[in-house]
Amino acid sequence: MTDTIAAIATAAGAGGVGIIRISGVAARAIAAAFFTKPLRPRYAHFTEFRDAHGVEIDHGLLLYFQAPNSFTGEDVVELQVHGSPVALAMLLRRCFQLGARHARAGEFTERAFLNQKLDLAQAEAVADLIAAQSEAAAAAAVRSLEGEFSRHVERVLVELTELRTYVEALIDFPEEDITFSHDRQITARNLRLNALLANLLIQTKRGQRLRDGLYVVIIGPPNAGKSSLLNVLAQNDRAIVTPIAGTTRDVLREQITINGVPVTLVDTAGLRESADMIEAEGIRRARLEVARADLAILLLGADQSDFSFADLHKSLPPSLKHICVRNKADLVQTSLTDETLAISTLTGSGLSELCNKILAMTGSELVGEGSAGTFSARTRHVQALEMAQSQLAKAQSWLVAEQGELAAEEMRLAQISLSEITGAFSADDLLGKIFSSFCIGK
Repeated sequence: MTDTIAAIATAAGAGGVGIIRISGVAARAIAAAFFTKPLRPRYAHFTEFRDAHGVEIDHGLLLYFQAPNSFTGEDVVELQVHGSPVALAMLLRRCFQLGARHARAGEFTERAFLNQKLDLAQAEAVADLIAAQSEAAAAAAVRSLEGEFSRHVERVLVELTELRTYVEALIDFPEEDITFSHDRQITARNLRLNALLANLLIQTKRGQRLRDGLYVVIIGPPNAGKSSLLNVLAQNDRAIVTPIAGTTRDVLREQITINGVPVTLVDTAGLRESADMIEAEGIRRARLEVARADLAILLLGADQSDFSFADLHKSLPPSLKHICVRNKADLVQTSLTDETLAISTLTGSGLSELCNKILAMTGSELVGEGSAGTFSARTRHVQALEMAQSQLAKAQSWLVAEQGELAAEEMRLAQISLSEITGAFSADDLLGKIFSSFCIGK
C-alpha cells in the first residue's frame, strides 16, 4: 500500500463541522502543504487551508497521527473545517492535487485490517456501530469492536487445535494401538469443543438477529385488523383503515423496535379469492412476503367464524414460525387455545404479550436492552460456525470408523471455517464484498 487515500469522513450535507481523512505515505507531506510548522502527533494545529493559488478555502484544525499509532496503522491526517459541502469538495480536490487519490468504500477500515490493527470481525463491527438502530445494537457493536466476539472464536479454535494435534499424534504413533473411538482424551476434548461451539452459535445468532432485525409479516383475511395492528405497533397511521374489505392492496412496511430489537413489520393484502386484478396482485405479493419472513402473525377477527387458523397455516412454508392472534377482543368474547393470543388494537390489550411472543418465538428475547453480553454478528458468521459444526460432526463419524486421517482433515477444514470469521484465513473476494458495504470515509 504505497499510495495515499483521502475522503470526506462526515455525513453528506451541510453541518457545523466537516472532516477530511487522509491515510498513507504522503499524508504528512500533504499536511505540511497546509501547515508549515513542525507537526506534533495527536495535537490539534489551527491553520488556514489554501488552494494551489494561495486562496483560502477555509480555516480549522489539522490533526496528525503518526504510524503505527493510528486507526489504519499508517500516517493519518484529519482536516477539520466548517461543514460546507462546497468547501469540503474544494479541500478534498486540493488533497488530490497534492498526491492523494479518492478512497474506496471502506478502504480506511480495510487498511486497518490489513495492518493488523483490527481483525475482520472487529472491522465489520465498525460498520455495525455506524448503522446501529437501537442502543442495544450500538452496545453490541462496541463489544464486537473491542474483540469480545473474536475472543469467543479464539477459544473454540484453541480447543479444536488441541484436539486435532492429539489426533494427529495418535496417527503418527500407530504402535500405541489406541482406538480413536474409545480414547478418553478425544471424548473429553470433543465434548468441550462441541459445547463451546454450540453455545457460541446460539450467541452469534442472537447477535445477528440484533444487527439484522426481524422480518414479521401479518397475514389474514380482509377486515381482520392487519392494518390497525401495523398502525398501533408503529404508533403511526401508516396504513389506511376502513370497514371496506380489501382496503390494503399493496405491501406496507414499517420499522419498529421491540426491546431494542429492530423489526420490519409488514402489512399485506387480505388473503381470499378475488376477481379484482389489483387486489389479486396484492395477494400475490403478500405470499412473496411470507416466503422471506422470519415470523408470521396469523390474524383473525374475533367475529370471523368463517375463517380458521388452519386455513391460514396452509399458506405458510412448513418451517416458518407463526403466532395465532385473535383481534377485536374488546367486541366479541371468543374461546382461545393455549397457542392463541387475544388482542384489541382499539384498547391495546394483549399487545405487550404479542411483542414478547414475537421475541420469544424467534429466539430474540435475550437479545434486546437487557442482554449485556450480546455482541454484534452477521449472517456470514453464523454460516461459518454452522459449517464448522458440520465438519466436526463428520470428523466424529470418521473417528468412530477409526479413520484418523480423514477425521483430522475435517478438523483442518473446520479450523479454516472458524478462521474466516476473524480473517486469519480469508479470500480476497470476501474482503472486497465486506468492505464495499462501508461508507466512503470509513
